[in-house]
Amino acid sequence: MRLDKFLKVSRLIKRRTVANEACDAGRVLVNGTVAKASLHVKPGDIIEIQFGTKTVKAEVLDLQDTTKKEEAKELFRYL
Repeated sequence: MRLDKFLKVSRLIKRRTVANEACDAGRVLVNGTVAKASLHVKPGDIIEIQFGTKTVKAEVLDLQDTTKKEEAKELFRYL
C-alpha cells in the first residue's frame, strides 16, 4: 500500500493530499529515511511524522484499503 494512502486510512493524517504534501516536504520518515508518498509500506515498518516541534512515531501492524474510525487504531502502534 502507498504511504500516503496508509496515513489517510490509519487516520495518522486526515487527508491524503495533506499526507502527500508532508511527504513532499520531507517530514515523513520510514525506517529512518525520508520517504516519498509513493513508497510501499508493509507490516513492521516504522513511520515517523514531524508535526512542527512534535514527532509521532508508529509501527505499521496491518494494511487495509478501507477502515472504520474505531478500527483505524488497530492498523498501527505508537512507539
